[in-house]
Amino acid sequence: MTPTLVRQHLSHADSAPRVDPSARARDWSEIQERMLVPLYEAVYERLDVGPATRLLGLRCGSGLALLMAASRGAAVTGVDPASPERLALARARLLPDAPPGRADGAGTGGCGTRARTAAKLVAGPPADAVGTEPAGYTLVTVFEPIGSLAGDSEGLGDLLADALPLAGRGAAVVLAGWGPPERCATSSVLRMAAKLADPLGAARAWRPARRDDLEEVAGRAGLKPDGSGRVACPFGYADLDSAVRGLLSTGLFDAAIAATDAKQVDKELTEALHPHRRPDGTVWMPNVFRYLIARVP
Repeated sequence: MTPTLVRQHLSHADSAPRVDPSARARDWSEIQERMLVPLYEAVYERLDVGPATRLLGLRCGSGLALLMAASRGAAVTGVDPASPERLALARARLLPDAPPGRADGAGTGGCGTRARTAAKLVAGPPADAVGTEPAGYTLVTVFEPIGSLAGDSEGLGDLLADALPLAGRGAAVVLAGWGPPERCATSSVLRMAAKLADPLGAARAWRPARRDDLEEVAGRAGLKPDGSGRVACPFGYADLDSAVRGLLSTGLFDAAIAATDAKQVDKELTEALHPHRRPDGTVWMPNVFRYLIARVP
């Protein structure tokens, strides 16, 4: 699966989304990823991320959250086996001196960060992040928000099960989720995507975030909740074209593209965004995201 704001769930399992993964990765990195910066900042500030932090970022994508942690002095490792295009962008950000094609951290560059060690990027499972180094990550993050599509937390259990043995006792694990739909203007656009993907099953494909979504995931993983918070993460774009490209880059519309076609999805998405367009042509959608901090027993 492509790392996205919400992992994609195709209505037709045998239908591959008709998208360009490299273009989508670039749009994510250049347009959409920054929308979650307030979430990253809030978590890092609350947990006092710094030189004493060893961070393992699961589903790290193109690495902006890792870069921000590294700039605070943390030693960072990113894992994402499902999106080589985004991982390549993360490598360019965090390991500019690494040889082309290497995503394992083999390089001396650090993109000007204050990290005490070079970042490590892994295209395999979390266990590959250890190598010859000892386990003992102090912070594990999954910043991809869940809670807008039915079943979008599926796979988190296995992912955490693979990663938690690498974390030290008492390490913080951060999970993120969409806020209630009445506080997320993007919810109306997500409902449209679900309807296009499966007109008869749209009610099943989209659902509002539940208050205890994150706690349920943590509980199934054997983690102990230790605090939570809400963060405003508005989606702001320079124009409609940027908004369409940014939202498409999340992967949330890939199922709709597979079920219909790219032109139809572009048209429907553009129409759905018109209520959020300002007089100056910019597009603005206020959203609230929630995060949960849990601890490894």
